[in-house]
Amino acid sequence: MQPADKSNLLRSEAELQLEKARKDKAERTKDVGSPIEIAGKALAIQVRGNVAWIAENTTVIRKLDLETGKTLQLFKGHTAPVTSLAFVDRTPGSGKEDLLITGSWDQTIRVWDVETKELISTTSAHSDFVKALLVIPSLRLLVSSGSDKIVRFWDLSTVADGQPLTSVGSLTDHTRPVESLDARATSATSAVLYTADTMGVIKVWDVKKDDGTPPRWQSTLVEELKHHRTRVNDMVHGNGQLWTASTDETVQVVPHLAPTPPAAPAQASTTLSGSAGSSSAATKPPPPIQHPAPVRALLPLGLTPLAEPYLLTGAGDVIRVFDVSSPEEPELLAEVDAHWHDVTALRLWMRRSAVEGAPGAVKVEPWVVSASLDGTIRRWRLSELLQPPPPPAKKVEEEKPPQAQEALEATTSSGMTEEEERELAELMDED
Repeated sequence: MQPADKSNLLRSEAELQLEKARKDKAERTKDVGSPIEIAGKALAIQVRGNVAWIAENTTVIRKLDLETGKTLQLFKGHTAPVTSLAFVDRTPGSGKEDLLITGSWDQTIRVWDVETKELISTTSAHSDFVKALLVIPSLRLLVSSGSDKIVRFWDLSTVADGQPLTSVGSLTDHTRPVESLDARATSATSAVLYTADTMGVIKVWDVKKDDGTPPRWQSTLVEELKHHRTRVNDMVHGNGQLWTASTDETVQVVPHLAPTPPAAPAQASTTLSGSAGSSSAATKPPPPIQHPAPVRALLPLGLTPLAEPYLLTGAGDVIRVFDVSSPEEPELLAEVDAHWHDVTALRLWMRRSAVEGAPGAVKVEPWVVSASLDGTIRRWRLSELLQPPPPPAKKVEEEKPPQAQEALEATTSSGMTEEEERELAELMDED
């Protein structure tokens, strides 16, 4: 009889080995990074003050006190994993960011009051999973992207009126799910928008508000960047540079000043990276920063208020720290076994705490918050990440588990079944 199930048996053995390796590492790392356990898995996180806002696969958004580890509020309403979140002012220019916007696998975008948890509106936004959200505050514009390969624009001028958001434009040029977004306003009615998909293609757009009634947002494709081989997981622009993290196991830093849109229809509106007319053509990009596993998260400290020449990355379950003061020769400073499953996000936390013995005095210290598929949020003093203590000695040297993203534990603290866990990993990795 033909052993038709041999491959399944082999795969099961690999899964058992991975499960054991992860359980062993979970025990070794159970106390590192002052872990806070949450009920689900963090798919996105934002830090505001001493509070973390977490989008979870359990369909909720969790407001978490980073000092105490206690959950302050749960926002419930989505019917599938929540993938993305952003904030916007109820009153333009107030700086309060008192409205929360969330996107989900349930294909909707929801708007909430951050204090009362009131659900203000629900918008049927995409025909597949919502993957990313980006607010451009000065333009009162929300950009969303999805597994349906579409990027949509939403008017935020009436975001608090209780009605579904109004669509004011879209982009349909991508051929794969659009995973990452970033933008910068260039005037009161225009912006440069970056959109990145799961094929590794990054498109650069000149976005402008037209004079119609009501006005809509028109986009011109200015440039395509194809320096990644596959999915872009994280992307941030600043100081004339575009930083990207990819499943191709690299972080790339591309010099990218504001591109010049075509002057007339007769001119080509798209230029490939490095070709004539490209804003990055005049400067050769530094070499890619190689990793041994897909890179899901990056935190360039040079683009934060710290303005320090360090880069933090999350690849597999390890946080790495690089000195990028010389972009041509980035130096690996440290590797920290931070989690027992993939790191999904890294955020700067300017921790504010009272000074003992000095009433009214406040100490501000830079920390880093990491989120992971292991169901924990961890807190790291930045100085200790830059110079970590030596790891504890192991009795037996253990083989590092394979980096296969699809093999997950059969049971988890979130209560998901093995099949649901596998689906989550596959959809996050491959869409």
